[in-house]
Amino acid sequence: MQTLLNQLVYFGFFQSLFLLGVYLFSAKNRKNVNGYIAFLILVLFIGLLGRVLYISKLFGDNFRLITVSEFAILLFGATVFLFTKSSLTNQRFMVRDLVHYIPGLAYILFVVFYFMIPSDEVIVARIQRGELYTVVDILVGIGLTFNCTYWVLSLRQFLSFKNNLKNEFSYTIKTQFFFNFLIAVGVCLLVWVSMYFISLLGPESLERETRKFIWLGIAFIILFIAYYGMIAPELYRIESLNLSQKYSQSKLSHKDLDHLKTQLERMMMAKKPYLKTKLMKAELATMLGISNPELARLLNERIGMNFFDFVNYYRIKEFIDIAKTDKAKELTFFGLAQEAGFNSKTTFNKAFRSLMGTSPSAYFSKEL
Repeated sequence: MQTLLNQLVYFGFFQSLFLLGVYLFSAKNRKNVNGYIAFLILVLFIGLLGRVLYISKLFGDNFRLITVSEFAILLFGATVFLFTKSSLTNQRFMVRDLVHYIPGLAYILFVVFYFMIPSDEVIVARIQRGELYTVVDILVGIGLTFNCTYWVLSLRQFLSFKNNLKNEFSYTIKTQFFFNFLIAVGVCLLVWVSMYFISLLGPESLERETRKFIWLGIAFIILFIAYYGMIAPELYRIESLNLSQKYSQSKLSHKDLDHLKTQLERMMMAKKPYLKTKLMKAELATMLGISNPELARLLNERIGMNFFDFVNYYRIKEFIDIAKTDKAKELTFFGLAQEAGFNSKTTFNKAFRSLMGTSPSAYFSKEL
């Protein structure tokens, strides 16, 4: 069992090393990638580095080597939060964000001067007095509190994004990714909390056996990041939106809104922008020649829908039209929905039921 866990730790370690190479040494990726995902991978790499140095015996059986992993403790939660925030708000690095790393740097300095620099005699004396284990418990408690707090802040950022999603996007891939990402991080923190209380209240042998699963959790997060990096690499990029400024300083009259409503409906029928699975409100506003807030006002005051429902309304209409053609004999309902611009089966079924009052299968059985 220990051999298998060590192999998984090695795998996660080399996977993180590979990802760092991809994001830091590729000019294209270095320019476009969200810097916080690269730094998060670096933090996870450091978290595994101490363990790898210790179990590999590369520098002998020196207990100080595993202390290297402690450098990542207070950097982890802050980086998860900053990655979540920057990705969901499309914000690049700002100098003021560095304030989140001040506690982590203080923590690293304390670890270096308390655990790594002192001689073996000093460390042994601290162990005999019981001082070292007390300090370790305090530091782990601080790390847990710090990381759990940032996890809660990340979750709040995600929920806020999810509530606003329908007003900005016509797709839900970021919602699914960050839901899974925060669940994965939350599970790892839960394991860590469990290990902490076992170390305080349970037998020492049990604590030693269960502590190894913390390293497994770190390796799992690295693999999770790598998986989404393959299937949806755009999640780790920050893209600038070029918005039209034609009406950015103007106030639209009721007559303007009526004219834009007609123009928008004609454009939706003629150009069918809703067929783009990742259509954003900013793109539609640019096509119409107005600003993002003005499109929101148009949808709200003249159409009575948010952006998400408005785009899906046209997709459902397109789906029904396609379903009446010969393509219906070749594709499933979801295959037809993808032809109409949907990229999520759940979103399609929910949108269809909301608009038509029934499921696709029930609707077409009545039609027949």
